[in-house]
Amino acid sequence: MRFDDPPRPPQGFEIGHWSDHRAETGCTVILAPAGSCGGVDVRGGGPGSRETEIVSPLANAEVVNGLVFSGGSAFGLAAADGVVRWLAERGRGYETPGGVVPLVPAAVVYDLLAGEGAVRPGPEAGYGACEAARPGTPDRGRIGAGSGTAAAKGLGRERAVPAGVGFAAGSVGSGWLVAALAVVNPSGDVFEADGRALAVPRGEDGAGVRTADLIAAATEPPRYHRGGLDQGSNTTLVCILTDAPLGKLGAAKVARMASAGIARAVDPAFTPVDGDICFCLAPSAGAPVGKAAGWMVMQIGAVAAACCAEAIRDGVRAAR
Repeated sequence: MRFDDPPRPPQGFEIGHWSDHRAETGCTVILAPAGSCGGVDVRGGGPGSRETEIVSPLANAEVVNGLVFSGGSAFGLAAADGVVRWLAERGRGYETPGGVVPLVPAAVVYDLLAGEGAVRPGPEAGYGACEAARPGTPDRGRIGAGSGTAAAKGLGRERAVPAGVGFAAGSVGSGWLVAALAVVNPSGDVFEADGRALAVPRGEDGAGVRTADLIAAATEPPRYHRGGLDQGSNTTLVCILTDAPLGKLGAAKVARMASAGIARAVDPAFTPVDGDICFCLAPSAGAPVGKAAGWMVMQIGAVAAACCAEAIRDGVRAAR
């Protein structure tokens, strides 16, 4: 498919970053337009997340006000507190008898080995990312939650390839926009659509080797790679943004379809040492029913998977 150039999110979405380039960490915030709902698909064996259950199809809440991707591993989940505060100050959230309660899922990547591991995004970082949020094409590369990320860790962090935040967007024939924001920090390698390597580890001789081949040839589990396959220090995070009125169930189905994009761009994907998660944010009202609903999910989900894969590749390219 053809991707938009420059890529842009659907109207109403705003994206902002907070970065500490010295410590090589940060967070990225997506502020959703009013009336948005969410879906999620968790595939990795080591996810770090907060409030993902509120976007489960079985949960009662129909609203999502924002989403946080953060560095700092589990410590970085605290960045969502600042986003909740920023939204509450502006009256944006779930209406309750006791006042507005913003609903903000969050997910994290492990970047504690990248720079200064004692520095982790917290509430002020999340608040700052909200202050920086703007419509239009977001900044990409080693910024926000991608400030300290890397791909291709089959031979450890020292021989990995820098990665970061990536973004891609396209549209469907009916006019709906679909975009994907990715934070790229997998244990596996990243490949172009035609199979060419974008990020593979370098062997002793400087030549590229495939992580999947290293795993296949191993005679025992690795014990010597700092921040590599022997540690749960990897994750690919993706959020699909669309103006197609999917409703909550449709958003969950699109998130599941879009996860295929991770496996297209990353090999291996969804491993026990990766925390791969894919979200989808979409309008909650006006969702079609019956066959029309199935067709919308199929069409948006197919484009979402393509955008997901391209956003991951963009995260590696932009980090250069």
